[in-house]
Amino acid sequence: MMLSIRNPANNGLIKELPEDRPQLIAEKFANGRAAQKAWAATPLKKRIECLQRFRALIADRMEQLVKTLTSEVGKPIRQARNELNGLLPRIDFFCDQVEAAIRHEPYVTQGETHEWITHEPLGVIANISAWNYPYFVGGNVFVPALLTGNSVLYKPSEFATLTGLAIGALLHLAGVPKDVFQVIVGGGAAGAALLDQPINGVFFTGSYATGKRIAESVAGRMVKLQLELGGKDPMYVCDDVNVDNAAANTADGAFYNAGQSCCSVERIYVHSKIYNDFVDAFVHEVENFKVGDPMDEKTYIGPVTRDAQLDLLERQVADAKAKGARVLHGSRRIPGPGNFFEPTVLTNVNHTMDVMREESFGPIVGIQKVKSDEEALMLMNDTHYGLTAGVFTADQSRAEKILAQVNSGAAYWNCCDHVSPNLPWSGVGHSGVGLTLSVYGIQTFCRPRAWHLRAPS
Repeated sequence: MMLSIRNPANNGLIKELPEDRPQLIAEKFANGRAAQKAWAATPLKKRIECLQRFRALIADRMEQLVKTLTSEVGKPIRQARNELNGLLPRIDFFCDQVEAAIRHEPYVTQGETHEWITHEPLGVIANISAWNYPYFVGGNVFVPALLTGNSVLYKPSEFATLTGLAIGALLHLAGVPKDVFQVIVGGGAAGAALLDQPINGVFFTGSYATGKRIAESVAGRMVKLQLELGGKDPMYVCDDVNVDNAAANTADGAFYNAGQSCCSVERIYVHSKIYNDFVDAFVHEVENFKVGDPMDEKTYIGPVTRDAQLDLLERQVADAKAKGARVLHGSRRIPGPGNFFEPTVLTNVNHTMDVMREESFGPIVGIQKVKSDEEALMLMNDTHYGLTAGVFTADQSRAEKILAQVNSGAAYWNCCDHVSPNLPWSGVGHSGVGLTLSVYGIQTFCRPRAWHLRAPS
């Protein structure tokens, strides 16, 4: 069966590739299992050097990789370049921190008894990755997994296959053995065949619906499962802000990468005292976003990667309008080739509408008026998701008081859509289980082993 790779900016065929069949995936697993022990026995210094060479190759071939990414996912080329440039310090972080994160930990010595902890690799990791940030979300898994001595079966999204193959080629060129990092080509059937293997860990990034199916498919197998899922991330704008600054930042947080980020601002609550001024400033920002060819350096909003998402966005707009929402900008597909959707701003929204409750993952946002911090907090927590949440205010203590009560994995004050390698990336509820990034995101690829030793008397 062939996998067709198309350009979402014009729907043109880029390439066709044969999908990996179950027998080939089983062979790749067997090869990865056989190669893992030797890779784990490779001195950490040499594993670090391999990933540092991988970093250098990315920097050297940046423009070629950026163009491939933009062509298959439709991400504006400046934003694609930002993603690759942002990966470089993440690789540095993992390489700098891995030795301390997994070193032998002497715990206590009492008489003839000695206790310590070692951090041992899980084994063979299935990394089922996402198309919206394949370098970021993929690198958050395969870089620390490789550094800690695991082998990786990397299944890129079928919408980012060429990028996944490029990642594999560069890792092999950097010195990672071919059987230690293998790319699985295909869609859902290939992912299911991968999960059928006796793998030691499953690390998935994607939608809640798919994450739930994956969790059910490995239930009872006692393998490590980590799910980085969606979000319906709220932002509350208080009455003491610089309105223009808050509007500019939240508009960027909502529409960057055409809103196709797990941590995109998907719903905005604004204090009634500044509501009208904020909405005016916000719409002005959106009106100035350039929509068009993602290869154009001036483009800010490119196409939606998956054409099926256009139907969902149209349904959310229709549902909101039927329930009383007002469209201030956008609301429909853009005629012509490609998966383009107008950047859409809705007001007079409420929580009976899908646009304020269900993940949009596209260039659309609802803005709701609130009378108080307490009302904003109640609405922010009225969700099954819990990835990020933010507050814009001049008062840090006010922000901290609100954010301390919000159910989310990350909290933002006067910023949004920001990820740091120093801090864990995690969610609650339908936003997933487990974490990536930080020192914890290195240790998650290891099994702590307890040692109790007593010298003979």
